[in-house]
Amino acid sequence: MSAEAGKEELFFTMNKQIMTGSLLCLIASMSWGAMFPVSHIALQQVNPLYFSFLRYFVVALILIVLLWLKEGRAAFRFEGGGKKLLFFGTMGFTIYNMAVFQGQHWMGAAGTIVASIMEVLMPMISIAMIWTLTRKMPPKYTLISMVIALAGAILVITNGKWTFFTLAGQHLLPLLLIFAGVVGWVVYSMGGSHFAGWSTLRYSTLTCLLGTLVSFVVVTVSSAFHWIAVPDWQDVWSVKYEMSFMILLPGLAALLSWNAGIRKLSPLNGILFINFVPITTLVLMYFQGYAISQFELYGTLLVIFALVLNNMVQRNTLRTSSTSSRIRFRLDRRKLFQR
Repeated sequence: MSAEAGKEELFFTMNKQIMTGSLLCLIASMSWGAMFPVSHIALQQVNPLYFSFLRYFVVALILIVLLWLKEGRAAFRFEGGGKKLLFFGTMGFTIYNMAVFQGQHWMGAAGTIVASIMEVLMPMISIAMIWTLTRKMPPKYTLISMVIALAGAILVITNGKWTFFTLAGQHLLPLLLIFAGVVGWVVYSMGGSHFAGWSTLRYSTLTCLLGTLVSFVVVTVSSAFHWIAVPDWQDVWSVKYEMSFMILLPGLAALLSWNAGIRKLSPLNGILFINFVPITTLVLMYFQGYAISQFELYGTLLVIFALVLNNMVQRNTLRTSSTSSRIRFRLDRRKLFQR
């Protein structure tokens, strides 16, 4: 295979990787958008902390079985990365879930859409983190896409009114909790790059397992000091359908899809798809009888436009880079023959 043909093949491989990663992140984001309306129902019966723990306890068990069958016992070794796995697992499965669901529950009915829209802050937070850690400014097209997506999502949630910001002032503590949870998930999403040699299943399983163990400690201590009550089995069983959905789709499927998509796209580009979370939440609320306004429709279109824009520019940049490489190769080869 010639060098030129090899570069052409690399371009198509990268293009396919972008498309696959985009689809995986989209699946995960839409799954999480669906979880807020469903969790609102479940949180009426089960404490948010116990709800978070029980949900990922089952997910962890499923992941353990899958990893054991696919990669064997050796895949459960930490290989010197135990502290990092514990940290990222805690951020992703304890901080994110417990903080977001507790904040959502404290805000009542309004918490469903507020928790959903707060997810849109993730791209901005990731930019700030990457910029701070690497001192490297993200591509301009990514910054522009994030601003457009943020504007669209805010337009959706505010519905063109300022009452949302009044509501935010009345619920400062729940909002801070949700924000802390959002930061936790950004940190977790970036953690996969520290285990690039591992499979998506292995990283997901070990972080979920350790994060769930931390969650167990949290609910145990909270119950021992009577800060929260241990849920009755009948209460847990009464939300079995909601819990099953939360375990299988936003839990298991979304987790694996997200980690795989982030690995293909990079955290900065993949996390853009989190903007689909509030859009999905809004669509579900529409099917429940909610009337979508023009502001919400325009905001939705802005978010979609931003994601499509980022994806297209990213692919064009890759294509231009590939073309430039081929031109340089031809020129170098011509100079070589002229000698």
